Amino acid sequence: MDINQEVIKMRCGICEIGCEIKEGKFGACKMYINRDNEIVERFPNMYLAAFPVSIETMPILHFYPKGKFLQIGTVGCNFKCNGCISKILVDQANSVSGILKRMRSEDIVKEAIAENCIGISFFINEPTVSYYTFKDLAKGAKDNGLFVGCSTNAYFTEKALRELIPHIDFVNIGIKGYSDDRYRSCGAKSSKFVFRNMKLLYDSNVHVEVATVYIKGSEDEVIKTARYVSSISKDIPFQVMRFIPFGDASIDLEPTIRESEVLCDELRDYLNYVYLFNSPGTKYLNTICSNCGKTVFEREFYGPMGSRVSGNRSEGLCECGYKIPFEGVISDEQFDEKGFFGGYRYTRALEMIHAILVAVDADDKEIGKIWSDVIRSDYFKEFHEKIQEIDSYLNIIRYFAKLSDREDKGEELIGYIENKVDFIASRSKGADEPRVYYSMGYPLFALNKERFENDLVETAGGKSVNKLIKRKGKPGINISRDEFNDLNPEVIFISGFLSSPVSDFYDYCLRNDLVVDAIKDKNVYRIYPGWDFGSPRWILGLMCIANKIHPEIFNFDMDDEADKFYWRFYRLKFSSIEPNRSFHRASAR
Repeated sequence: MDINQEVIKMRCGICEIGCEIKEGKFGACKMYINRDNEIVERFPNMYLAAFPVSIETMPILHFYPKGKFLQIGTVGCNFKCNGCISKILVDQANSVSGILKRMRSEDIVKEAIAENCIGISFFINEPTVSYYTFKDLAKGAKDNGLFVGCSTNAYFTEKALRELIPHIDFVNIGIKGYSDDRYRSCGAKSSKFVFRNMKLLYDSNVHVEVATVYIKGSEDEVIKTARYVSSISKDIPFQVMRFIPFGDASIDLEPTIRESEVLCDELRDYLNYVYLFNSPGTKYLNTICSNCGKTVFEREFYGPMGSRVSGNRSEGLCECGYKIPFEGVISDEQFDEKGFFGGYRYTRALEMIHAILVAVDADDKEIGKIWSDVIRSDYFKEFHEKIQEIDSYLNIIRYFAKLSDREDKGEELIGYIENKVDFIASRSKGADEPRVYYSMGYPLFALNKERFENDLVETAGGKSVNKLIKRKGKPGINISRDEFNDLNPEVIFISGFLSSPVSDFYDYCLRNDLVVDAIKDKNVYRIYPGWDFGSPRWILGLMCIANKIHPEIFNFDMDDEADKFYWRFYRLKFSSIEPNRSFHRASAR
């Protein structure tokens, strides 16, 4: 390079990381480029998805409850947080860019209106990485009488945020912690910018809800955050996101549901409306009247970081006469999302596809292309149903092995699974069928009767009592004490996805008068993370289930079986695995 030639850098003014970007290079989020001495988006007006959802799946709880919104999102993030729920999109922003679909703002607005949505929401990933695209869309939506909101880490520069504020109505601010250290662990500088922006949004009459991550041992971070929020307003909804270790995060960082509830009780000393997410079966998703303590809204778990209203008092009015400070009207009907659509379940579906492709040795470039093909086809819409039975799951493996030109490896995986399934099914045929109940989290959250886990139970020679439950949610529903006792299971399994320690499970049953044979006989078992749904590793879960349902027939050595499976399909020793809640890839410690 000529010594007189100056290397020109431009500072990105969207977020407080403030990347200095050379001509033709990207910023840290890899979503902006310096082109002709101007910072521009790499993928303007290009979206991962646009589909209708109910507002509680975002989650927003106190703004137009049960309202129907068109959810949109792109890829990428300006943070790099351990265990991020959207990590699969953040880590592979380059390889998945082929998934993105160009959509004009006016066409998205037309789609929202055609779907009878009352607004548009930018969720799934971080809007700062698609700032100009989102701002342009927000302007168009507002001009057409639609509400606009987003979920964000709120790391905007003050200038960028002030330019956006006139075009948004609501926001969910994701807090990583109170201290600068927590933000530095995500690649940012300081927490002060987030708290500055929180107050700016609130003072600008934007509806604000706060979601803070609760990592085991970080209670002080959460409490300090709650204190700050209460200094703005005690009525700001405060969502505690129980940390679920995705990506490469250690399961040791995951607090239990009970530990999280204890923290929520303490937070209610500072704030009127504290909610607990990622905790199936908890009552801490309900809205409690701050005047008398009675329940005004009942909600249940609806996938990671999501909820669904299961009952509410008219107009949010408590029987004591106090009106909960919701903004807007409560919808008479609640939209029912299909398949994996709604909230962050979309990313879980992509993980499940990734899990199959990794097991047949597909690389990241091939995975990105296949994701693109699947999302653009109708197959993605059918995927939720196809993944719920053993036989159809094997066909899914065959389908993706063919797409990745890994048919030999696919047939090897299918053959391994079929041999184990046939052995278990044939050996358990004709044996007594004990009543088996499958829960997720706490005892009173029952998995839907159509769920894959119930197919595992019946293949192993059990009788799934979940199939007697008529109502359904995603992935299940809260049932009553009487319903649970009437089912009277002899064996209970706790999901390997969102779980609860067996000791907490027993304690909950004792405290809530849940008296069934499985509790009396101590036949409650927790499945190893990732072994009962979402990845081909479910075959190991089937062996565990068979061991527990019919110990007189089966005696699989699970350490040995896991070693063989992990080495054969991941080239990893099971003893080296860092267990967590991700479906996609087994990771070594």
